[in-house]
Amino acid sequence: MNNNLAEIISHRLSIPIRQISSTISLLEDGATIPFISRYRKEATGGLNEVEIGAIKEDLERLTELEKRKETILSSIEEQGKLTAELRQKITDCYEPSFLEDIYLPYKPKRRTRAMIAREKGLEPLAAVIMRQDGTDPEKLANKFLNDDVKDQKEAIDGAKDIIAEWVNESEKGRNAIRRIFSYEARISSKSIKNKETEGAKYSDYFDMEEPLKKIPSHRLLAIVRGEREGFLRLSISPDDDHAVEQLERIFIRGNSPSRPIVEDAVKDSYKRLLKPSMESEFMTSAKEKADTEAIKVFAENLRQLLLSPPLGQKRVLAIDPGFRTGCKVVCLDSQGNLLHNETIYPHPPQSQMSQAMSKISSLTEMYDIEAIAIGDGTAGRETENMIKKIKFKNDLKVFMVSEDGASVYSASTTGREEFPDYDVTVRGAVSIGRRLIDPLSELVKIDPKSIGVGQYQHDVDQSQLKKSLDTVVESCVNSVGVNLNTASKHLLTYVSGLGASLAKNIVEYRTANGDFKSRNELKKVPRLGEKAFEQSAGFLRISDAANPLDNSAVHPESYHIVERMAKDKGVNVETLLSDEAVRKSIDIKRYVTDKVGLPTLTDIITELGKAGLDPRSNIKVFEFADVHAIDDLKVGMVLPGIVTNITAFGVFVDVGIKQDGLVHISQLADKYISNPADVVKLHQHVTVKVLDIDHIRNRISLTMKGIS
Repeated sequence: MNNNLAEIISHRLSIPIRQISSTISLLEDGATIPFISRYRKEATGGLNEVEIGAIKEDLERLTELEKRKETILSSIEEQGKLTAELRQKITDCYEPSFLEDIYLPYKPKRRTRAMIAREKGLEPLAAVIMRQDGTDPEKLANKFLNDDVKDQKEAIDGAKDIIAEWVNESEKGRNAIRRIFSYEARISSKSIKNKETEGAKYSDYFDMEEPLKKIPSHRLLAIVRGEREGFLRLSISPDDDHAVEQLERIFIRGNSPSRPIVEDAVKDSYKRLLKPSMESEFMTSAKEKADTEAIKVFAENLRQLLLSPPLGQKRVLAIDPGFRTGCKVVCLDSQGNLLHNETIYPHPPQSQMSQAMSKISSLTEMYDIEAIAIGDGTAGRETENMIKKIKFKNDLKVFMVSEDGASVYSASTTGREEFPDYDVTVRGAVSIGRRLIDPLSELVKIDPKSIGVGQYQHDVDQSQLKKSLDTVVESCVNSVGVNLNTASKHLLTYVSGLGASLAKNIVEYRTANGDFKSRNELKKVPRLGEKAFEQSAGFLRISDAANPLDNSAVHPESYHIVERMAKDKGVNVETLLSDEAVRKSIDIKRYVTDKVGLPTLTDIITELGKAGLDPRSNIKVFEFADVHAIDDLKVGMVLPGIVTNITAFGVFVDVGIKQDGLVHISQLADKYISNPADVVKLHQHVTVKVLDIDHIRNRISLTMKGIS
């Protein structure tokens, strides 16, 4: 491990270097973030997943920077220009933009105007002019006339090109312009001529200007998309006169005869070289910042969705609603296995309502159904109304379930693998039902971008987005824990230390040998070695194992501690798990060793009290008001709703019609809110009031303020 990197990360994140160094060592040894945060608290000083993730990101970024330094040093050395001082300067640099500034004079370039001027022998002339020592530049220029330089003007113009490049490559000059861009740059967007009608959705940005450092991420991403689609033209610029003035303070000396030439070169350098370079740099930086903020919102939404309350192991009848093509109905057992499927046609044009109701009633009795899941897409509300008219013998709960991504799953390789003999409509209905039983287990099979909980997901850096969302999925799967004997290959893939290959091997072993009887049996799975066992075992559960600890988050490496606690109390492990009074009487300080400290022991006692329990909350039934279309709404109407998406500027709420309404961030509470996620959660049941209805653009404005 590079100690310099640990020191830099420590300084950036304000975390003591000992904790940084220990965390880096664990990461380099192949430990995962969930494993480190849960089972190595003594080593990290109790750092959480977010902090460990930040350390990992910084380490990766700095490691890439080190590789870039090696490339730069090699390039300069090949040119024979690498001095000891320059090497040290590059080695000590940890800011990417500054590193590139150092490299700029040595960076291989395409054929530039300054390069052509040098080839004509004009660099000595440029050097004298740049010194501004009183020499007459025009007289001096005559000495440089030759077959390639025809006259005095051509000589001075060539010298200007060389000076302009020097100004552009000056670290002092670039830093000055960078400071000005940082504090004063404004971003503006203009409409492309004759594209206004076609790009009407970007009309808010047809003539927009604001400080770059203040533009919200969602607005920047919107105008970047508008530019990409050909409707907007963007620019980033500070006050040009002020920028040139700052450069002149650096490069102009006195009132020598050379001054006008240097002034021209400075202005040309700014306009032609420096400004475009800085505009590109700051646009990239602003976009990266906007991407990070958008991905952060997306990731938090995904986390909330994946950790949505499960119905649990209940027998479910699921319906994927439709009008013309009918409603696909499936019956699932408590494990989500498909028992039956068929299609009903209760809605126009067939309108076989009574037959459909009779069929649903019959199926619920035949398969002893305990709950009904209805997709919330097309014909969802109409299907819900039909179901509520049926007089079931048992008290069946009816749930509206998000369809987002169900069609993606239906057509995916995963969907085809699970149901090779059924078409996409059956797979979609099964997915809806399984989402009710266990959202996490089902949603891990779908690309997170298709689940419908983000904004601008196609506009942000795709590799960064995937990395962030994969991290969220891994975190959620491991925080809940996975039933080793029922989990799908796709769910097991996200368990700490496993991955796709080992997940496949586990399923194949389970198929060939039957259910796992103990965690220790994992070691018999092909290619699952000690490291993978260490990283994964604590997150895998076996509900009916001989050792009850196999159904807890207590890691096998700590079983001996629990057994000693039980022995000291004169009870068995089962009693320790079931008797809170016994657990409370344990003095955990007695079990502290040089390897196991109070954080781990505290966690063990906590986990003993909730072995086998799902950490997610309980699901609640929700009912919409009697509204079905935008024309049913009236300003001032108070309605129940469900939060469907959270963005930086507000939240979208489903009130029971096709179009979600927007509660702007300013309408979320009777106090100032900087982050909507501080007020609401995804799928939260809320009460909203209709503020405004835009029938032309099909938009609904809602508020959560002032509702008693």
